Amino acid sequence: MVVVPARNEVDYLPQCLAAIEVAAHSLAAAYPTVDLTVTVVLDGCTDSSAAVVEDTTFARSLVTDFASVGLARRAGIAQALSQVVQPAGAIWVANTDADTVVPAHWLVEQCGLAARGVQLVLGTVVPDPAGLADERARAWHAAHPLNDGHPYVHGANLGFRADSYLSVGGFAALDVHEDTDLVERLKAHGASWAAVDTMRATTSARMLGRTPGGFAGYLRGLPL
Repeated sequence: MVVVPARNEVDYLPQCLAAIEVAAHSLAAAYPTVDLTVTVVLDGCTDSSAAVVEDTTFARSLVTDFASVGLARRAGIAQALSQVVQPAGAIWVANTDADTVVPAHWLVEQCGLAARGVQLVLGTVVPDPAGLADERARAWHAAHPLNDGHPYVHGANLGFRADSYLSVGGFAALDVHEDTDLVERLKAHGASWAAVDTMRATTSARMLGRTPGGFAGYLRGLPL
């Protein structure tokens, strides 16, 4: 299953969902018996993000008003899990953000790692070069060497087995760093994990984000 939190993301959500649809087709070709659901959590949206989801044939929406990315992710996963019959140990949860474009092999890569016993996958992200000044782009890449075994945690490119997620209580009610908090608890609980650069995603390079202290704030604060 794929879960995407969104808050007034009509400008980015179409590209996000289009990329997930491509990844879903790749998954169906590689793993034809795997069932996939895509849930977009419309958290406090006042724009036409809901219409974007309605225009797809593969995604469904969940409307919430938490104004909390942690609670939005948590609610989306809970909703998706309530509609499947497989045991939690057989369910993989892939997470991204509404302003992010994942690669075509995103889901195939995660399923392959899961099949080898990995319970937590940490992917990499890069800011969209189309929206980033050259000087800031150089500063970001200088501070973020990308390779397997990297130290980064991004909710925009994160996957885990559902039983591992449930065993640590899920995403916390945090407005920022909910991804890091969850990953720390999963690692402390003994989850088998892999940090990979083989499924790199591209996220928006906007300077004003939806959460305080998130990716946009980090980009804005880079020393140039």
